[in-house]
Amino acid sequence: MIFDSKFRFTGLLAAGILVQASLVNAADWTQYRGSNHDAVSSEKILTQWPADGLKTVWKTPTPTGFSSFTVGQGKAFTLVRRNIDGADQEVCVALDADSGKELWAATVGAAKYDGGGDDGTKENRGGDGPRSTPSVDGDRVYVLSAQQGLFCFDIASGKTIWSKDIQKEYGGKMIQWQSAASPLIEGDLVFVNSTAPGKCLMAFNKKDGALAWAAEDDKMTHANPIAATILGTRQVIFFSQSGLVSVEPATGKVLWRYKFPYNVSTAASPVVGGDIVYCSAGYGVGAGAAKITKSGDAFTATEIWRKPNKIISHWSTPLYSNGYLYGLISFKEFGKGALKCIDIATGNEVWSKEGFGPGGVILAEGHLIVLNDQGELVLVKADSAAYSEVARFKAVTGKCWSTPALSNGRIYTRSTAEGGCFEVGAK
Repeated sequence: MIFDSKFRFTGLLAAGILVQASLVNAADWTQYRGSNHDAVSSEKILTQWPADGLKTVWKTPTPTGFSSFTVGQGKAFTLVRRNIDGADQEVCVALDADSGKELWAATVGAAKYDGGGDDGTKENRGGDGPRSTPSVDGDRVYVLSAQQGLFCFDIASGKTIWSKDIQKEYGGKMIQWQSAASPLIEGDLVFVNSTAPGKCLMAFNKKDGALAWAAEDDKMTHANPIAATILGTRQVIFFSQSGLVSVEPATGKVLWRYKFPYNVSTAASPVVGGDIVYCSAGYGVGAGAAKITKSGDAFTATEIWRKPNKIISHWSTPLYSNGYLYGLISFKEFGKGALKCIDIATGNEVWSKEGFGPGGVILAEGHLIVLNDQGELVLVKADSAAYSEVARFKAVTGKCWSTPALSNGRIYTRSTAEGGCFEVGAK
């Protein structure tokens, strides 16, 4: 009996270890482009997909808009446009991650836009809606509306914990096409870019919404701020109308600046590759990169290359891997824009493959998972030597100007018509 007890205990222990091992690389996807703001996941995925595509876990309507999914606490979150009591509203929805069933919905403001959601094709007329993506932090969900309303919701019930009307409380004028950035959570703070005079860079306490600090006159764009560690220092980088500005998260102290042109709209986030920071914008602007150096406590950003009106990331942000950028880099080339590989140190194009249009790209286990604007998921090796496609399948219908999320062995995608969840975890 003693031997049997020990045997059973050992077996249970081994089973527990196996379960832990199978989950060691699984993770929530809590913010736009992932919890690390870089579109890179450490999860193990299938690198050979079934001939008929990945297994569908669920699909659900996601009417209009270009919000992406985030995932946390067993729930998936996105913003949709709904008519409520005769008025169009932006709504944050919480879905059960296992079934796609709606658990709660919270209104965050009027769905009023200047247009921009129409790519000129008959099937994609209209469809304009929210562009921001909810952020998940512990037992709370944070949303930044098109009119810069900042909301904090209870993740279980959807009840409002606190909210701020940034324009009404701090001033400033809304930019064309309204706000598209998502709230950035870093430590105990929520970071937002605005046009409030002298308070364009803002940080709020995530617990109660109190203003932690506000500074500078770097006016907002449609680009999302990011958090990154460069030369051992954690920093938040805003892509404003004056260019890149990096600040100390706790105080707002400016660490470095990189002046960059602005015209009409800047919408792709900056990308960090080691000590190099890349940025790009449409409307004739192009791309550039700065090398960050440090002497004592002083940082310096020095431009290492600039490509006017070239390497245009309209709003689809590339990702960085092993010295190269991979992304959907094009401007208004709907349905045909290219997936490209760019040397981040020189700005030189290494390879290009047309047929994607604007959408989103993430990286897992040495492979790019690409969502093109036609709703196809495409698996491509992250190889600077050449474009190497492994698999593709039609995941969702509708227009996809969003970025997929990878969480706990599943890919979450959405379009202006529907959202979908698909099994991709390695066995």
